[in-house]
Amino acid sequence: MRKGAGIICIVISVLLIVKGHDVGNSVASRVNKVLIGAPVDEAIKLYLVGIGLGLFGMMLVFWKKK
Repeated sequence: MRKGAGIICIVISVLLIVKGHDVGNSVASRVNKVLIGAPVDEAIKLYLVGIGLGLFGMMLVFWKKK
């Protein structure tokens, strides 16, 4: 059960990272970068949540239970 949940977490994390990349490359994001010079907060949040969920999923898959 743990491995199945871990794989689901990893898949969702990849989807979140891809969504963050799409949000970061949108027209609104490019305008925001030109005017303010900062990346879009939503893209950063999606990247961070995706990375965290991916690490959690890998922990579920690879952590050996005693």
